[in-house]
Amino acid sequence: MTTTTLTMVGMPPARPFSSEECAALARAGIIDAGEQAEVLAGRRRFTVDEYLAMERAGILHEDDRIELIDGETVIMPPIGDPHEACTDWLTRLFVPSLIGRAIVRVQGAIRLNDRSAPQPDIAVLRERPLSEVGPYFPPDVHLVIEVADSTLAYDRGAKLARYAAAGIPEVWVANLRGQEVTSYAEPNGAEYAAVRTYRAEESISPRAFPDVVLAMSDFMPPAGPDTAEAP
Repeated sequence: MTTTTLTMVGMPPARPFSSEECAALARAGIIDAGEQAEVLAGRRRFTVDEYLAMERAGILHEDDRIELIDGETVIMPPIGDPHEACTDWLTRLFVPSLIGRAIVRVQGAIRLNDRSAPQPDIAVLRERPLSEVGPYFPPDVHLVIEVADSTLAYDRGAKLARYAAAGIPEVWVANLRGQEVTSYAEPNGAEYAAVRTYRAEESISPRAFPDVVLAMSDFMPPAGPDTAEAP
């Protein structure tokens, strides 16, 4: 089996655990008592199941800005107003067009593998009955959208590579600072073979639903002090 080395470009820092939290992890049975020093030193990697158990044990909380990547609980920055506006309008545009065809999930997890469960801003997922409760895996995903301002390097670096390696068929990175969206499709190893950038006067459609046409101006907020392109 060939192992693909994935880029670490833009990877956010990992959330540290205090000695009290390490002890709580051991008491909850998430780690062995002898692993506390490894966790405290930041060397212990976690599975998705262990990560979810941390929330049930009260060590992590539902509103914490973190996501699990390669077994690390990486810290995500706060979401700014332009980021929220773009996510809101993308959701507003997608939902009516995809009723009965797909699920539009906002800032919820998708399970790439046993050690990565990122939370993209929007995921367009295979529709399934309400009785089918459980995680979504890469074969269930039509499209992932990351809205990027301060996280741009991460979204089109380390995170994009992990989406490609998992076989996510299409990813959009909405660059608020650059006022553009780049579509990545046809995953090949840790990269995408088909890349196209759309700018303000253009429209964009997901490959899975080509009839759903979104004008960039309908969801990309105007550039302002919080989204001005970095020099």
